[in-house]
Amino acid sequence: MKSQNLKVVTYNIHKGFSQFNKHMMVHELREQLRLLGPDIVFLQEVQGRHSGHAAAHDNWPDEAQHDFLAEDVWQATAYGSNVIYDHGHHGNAVLSRFSIASTHNQDVTHHRFERRGLLHCEINVPGLPKAVHCVCVHLSLFARSRRRQLDALSGYLENIADPDSPLIIAGDFNDWRNEADQLLAERLGLIEAFGGIGGDGGAPGRSFPSKLPVLRLDRIYVRGFSVKHAKMHFGVPWSKISDHAALSAHLGPGSKNR
Repeated sequence: MKSQNLKVVTYNIHKGFSQFNKHMMVHELREQLRLLGPDIVFLQEVQGRHSGHAAAHDNWPDEAQHDFLAEDVWQATAYGSNVIYDHGHHGNAVLSRFSIASTHNQDVTHHRFERRGLLHCEINVPGLPKAVHCVCVHLSLFARSRRRQLDALSGYLENIADPDSPLIIAGDFNDWRNEADQLLAERLGLIEAFGGIGGDGGAPGRSFPSKLPVLRLDRIYVRGFSVKHAKMHFGVPWSKISDHAALSAHLGPGSKNR
């Protein structure tokens, strides 16, 4: 990897099951992620444990999904459990080819019927003088809750990260009205990967449903990098793995976005 060049992917993996939970797809998911070859992966709806699925499926991984997906490829992982139930839990995860210096799972739940968290990692990327702040998000389905969560995310990062530190925020924003762009640009100096290609200010890519995407739910935001290329991965085989499309972005050296 050349200095400051990164490939990142974000994907809501639907707990390792296809749309409508018809088929367990975690093995196919692992294969497709490896074919993409990202340096850092942001995953949402990751099953940390589920005793019922483990009993029902002979090929259910023995380890947590993020560890199973990362095995022998991504040397470091972080997981933040957001939803806990009697038979297991699920949340967000980050997989990285580089060492993770620190992790923190910030609870941003707005109401008790919809548990949400922001998984923050500091990742030491070779060639960069400062650690990259990486945040994996899965925001609320409700606009009022999303606004509160975006405000909490911005406030948290303003308090713990220097304004010139490289920053990547990626995940399922559930933000079909595209309210996040302006707030994150103003407060944190971020650009959205699809809108930032060549500085054309375009709209985020369509990512849901994965068979033929209509809604712009998933995002990759960056600071301190240029966006060289961004792509939506939808249709077969992705639509057989999850109801969301995967997003990838190739990042290169860039000046401060502020």
